[in-house]
Amino acid sequence: MSARILLVDDDTAILRSIRRVLERNGYNVVTAETATEALGKLQTSHYDLVLLDVILPDMKGTDLLAKAKNELKQTVKFIITGYPSGEIGARAREEGADAFILKPIRMPELLSVIRVFLNELEPTFRRGEQEFTLSEVGNEQIYDSPKYST
Repeated sequence: MSARILLVDDDTAILRSIRRVLERNGYNVVTAETATEALGKLQTSHYDLVLLDVILPDMKGTDLLAKAKNELKQTVKFIITGYPSGEIGARAREEGADAFILKPIRMPELLSVIRVFLNELEPTFRRGEQEFTLSEVGNEQIYDSPKYST
């Protein structure tokens, strides 16, 4: 079953373009143009991930995070903004945001971050020419293999 994503932004062009990319990559995407509309959708359905713009016509995205804390307990939360600031970042983290995405959004990077947070893709790390995953780091057996010898 594909992950359900709620995309909240008042810019219809952004909604359309992100939705199209996410759906082409197998995600089930629902959109909302206001915080009120998003809150209604959060109260009636579960979403695996919420992509939430900071500036919405009826309230800030960070305020929506605070209001919907119960509905978002088991949801990955990304804040999207074109106006980054330390204050917004601190408030987003305080309200439980898992990531902070800057506009203009680079789709390949967004897809990678989504896959990591939804545990669809394990992040990889490099050591010289060798690449390994986070779960391999704690596995002592990998250090005996030729792939990880120094």
